[in-house]
Amino acid sequence: MIAERDLRFRQAKPDDARAVGAIVRAAYGKWVPVIGREPMPMKADYDVAIRDHLIDIACLGAKIVGLIETMIRTDHLWIENIAVDPDHQGMGLGRRLLSRAEESATRAGLAETRLLTNSAFDSSIGLYRRAGYAIVSREPFMGGTTIFMSKKLGP
Repeated sequence: MIAERDLRFRQAKPDDARAVGAIVRAAYGKWVPVIGREPMPMKADYDVAIRDHLIDIACLGAKIVGLIETMIRTDHLWIENIAVDPDHQGMGLGRRLLSRAEESATRAGLAETRLLTNSAFDSSIGLYRRAGYAIVSREPFMGGTTIFMSKKLGP
C-alpha cells in the first residue's frame, strides 16, 4: 500500500500531457498482446483530454503514478480512463482514484458513476467489482466485447 501521507492529488495541467500519455501507455501496454491491438486510451490525444475533461493525477513526490479522467454528464459522472503506473499497481491506488471520482460525482449532485472496459481486462473488472461496480451491459467492439459498468452512490 502507498501511505496516504506520501500521495498527493492534483488536476492535470497542459504541461502534464506527455507524462499522462506515458502513464496510460505503460498501464495499458500489458493488454496489447491480450486483445491484439492498442486499447483506445493508448490512442487518445492527452493535450485535448486535459483541455476538455477533468484529469486528476496522483503523484508520489514529483512523479505522476496514476490518473483518472472524468466527465460530468446530466445524470452521472463518466469515468473515461483510469491508469496506474505498472510499478505502482496492486497498492490500492486504483481504488483511491475511483474514490476520488465518486467524491466528485457526489459534490456535483450526481448519484451514479459509469465506465466501460474490455471484457478481456479481467484484473480491471475485478477492481471495479470490488469497488462496488456492477455490469449493466455488454456490446461487441472491434472483435471483442465492451463491458459497461455502473455504481450507484448515496447513503
